[in-house]
Amino acid sequence: MTMYLTEKYINPFTDYGFKRLFGEEANKDLLLDFLNELLREEQGEIKNISFLKTEQLGSTEIDRKTIFDLYCENERGEKFIVELQKSKQNFFKDRALYYSTFPIQEQAQKGEWNYELKAIYTIAILDFVFDEDKNEPDKYKYFVKLSDIETNKIFYNKLTFVYLEMPKFKKELLEIETHFEKWLYVLRHLEKLDRIPPKLTEKIFQRLFDVAEIAKFNREQLMQYEDSLKYYRDLKNSFDTSREEGREEGREEGREEGREEGREEGKQKRNLEVAKLMLAEGFDIKTIVKITGLKEEMISQ
Repeated sequence: MTMYLTEKYINPFTDYGFKRLFGEEANKDLLLDFLNELLREEQGEIKNISFLKTEQLGSTEIDRKTIFDLYCENERGEKFIVELQKSKQNFFKDRALYYSTFPIQEQAQKGEWNYELKAIYTIAILDFVFDEDKNEPDKYKYFVKLSDIETNKIFYNKLTFVYLEMPKFKKELLEIETHFEKWLYVLRHLEKLDRIPPKLTEKIFQRLFDVAEIAKFNREQLMQYEDSLKYYRDLKNSFDTSREEGREEGREEGREEGREEGREEGKQKRNLEVAKLMLAEGFDIKTIVKITGLKEEMISQ
């Protein structure tokens, strides 16, 4: 059944929208510009990127496999994992660290090897805010490296995690000053726009709006986007309802213990509903675990 879409441009927080903007060979100039704006101070200009296969297998049969949203490499052999996370997930930081081990392992060389590694960047574009970051309402960009706790001196410079907590970016178009802020504005507001704003007339953004225009999709592309959009909206609605139910049950208890228990119970209930929805849509269990944070045993039952 075809949805009636009133928006002119895609939602970049859907799987299809994200992959269309950043994951297609024909549009990799968009990803290149975004990465350069994000990482230029960190490592200089990236001249070129090549997409790598997103499915990674462990080194032994018992190792788990993982599937990245995007995985690419620059001309210096440095690796970039780019992930979109639509909803809060248990152990997300653990998962990001686990992901980084695959590009580390694949650099191993047989025979004599001095263990020199190329830099690895794991970039997460988050449609939520970590609980521990809520007391920093104006800080939306986090660069994380291995460092000494007392001196803050960087111990190892080749493993970098970048988190963008998008709900914290609240600048209006007139307040934007940098090219990177324009990128963040587009990602947050693209679906709501009906034309290219005068402040976003650079060639790269004209390309982006052209790629993102729904009217230019063929029938197959439109169906894929509609499925992706429906899933995103169902998921977002489920988690929004979960949070509201948790708050309501907590208020009824009247104590902090009750609020916490209510939030967890509401969250668990809604996660189960999301899992049932995803199973009905044919998603595999590992993907459901990734989205809901539920254990595989519970989903299997």
